[in-house]
Amino acid sequence: MQISAIYPGTFDPITNGHIDLIARASRLYHRVIVAVAVNRNKTPLFSLEERVALATAVTADFSNVLVIGFDNLLVECARQQGANVILRGLRAVSDFEYEFQLAGMNRRLAPELETVFLTPAEQYEFISSSMIREIAQLNGDVSCFVPDLVHQALINKFNGE
Repeated sequence: MQISAIYPGTFDPITNGHIDLIARASRLYHRVIVAVAVNRNKTPLFSLEERVALATAVTADFSNVLVIGFDNLLVECARQQGANVILRGLRAVSDFEYEFQLAGMNRRLAPELETVFLTPAEQYEFISSSMIREIAQLNGDVSCFVPDLVHQALINKFNGE
């Protein structure tokens, strides 16, 4: 059986922690769909198009990874893409309660989809996109937390380019 996993998030910006999960998922699943969400509850630094372009560029070496943008219910997007699994990352115990609630709701909405949790490698456990944005905005060096392309995009964004 060929299993497709969908990995949703805002990816604002995509980090080395995200890429670690994508790399590991690409070895576990036939196809991995990185689904970049619009998320009306957040005001992203990068537009949807920029986030999709960055994620596409930094995952180009993975032949079984597809990056898409989406603006609908995750379970509907998963169905449209033919995904069998929703992939979620857990960095810390504090993430678990929210993720557990999401998994339960998604199960009610789409019982045919399974949610699978992956934890990042220990060097990425503390990385979050919001921290990366804050450090970059204050001219801190985030080069070890994000791919070079993303680092440059952050510099350009905060220098008004």
